[in-house]
Amino acid sequence: MTSTLFPPQPVRSVAAASILLAALAVSGCASLSARDRNTAVGAAVGGVAGSVLTDGSAIGTLGGAVIGGVIGREADTGERKDERERRKRDRRD
Repeated sequence: MTSTLFPPQPVRSVAAASILLAALAVSGCASLSARDRNTAVGAAVGGVAGSVLTDGSAIGTLGGAVIGGVIGREADTGERKDERERRKRDRRD
């Protein structure tokens, strides 16, 4: 009897592998800039989401990773914005 509560086995294994890969990649990225880290996290989350939404389709996973990476790259943290404004003020002085 199959359970309707959980997705099929291939989708779960792809999602689990993607999450594990993302965790390993992010933990090894201590020297990356905030923008690069956001890109990597966005791509990982987008890849998992694309995989889950398309039942493990490679095209869906790749598309989700690309879209997530772009969104992550463009995401701006308040810290970075504050830092840019501080540097602009320092240049004027």
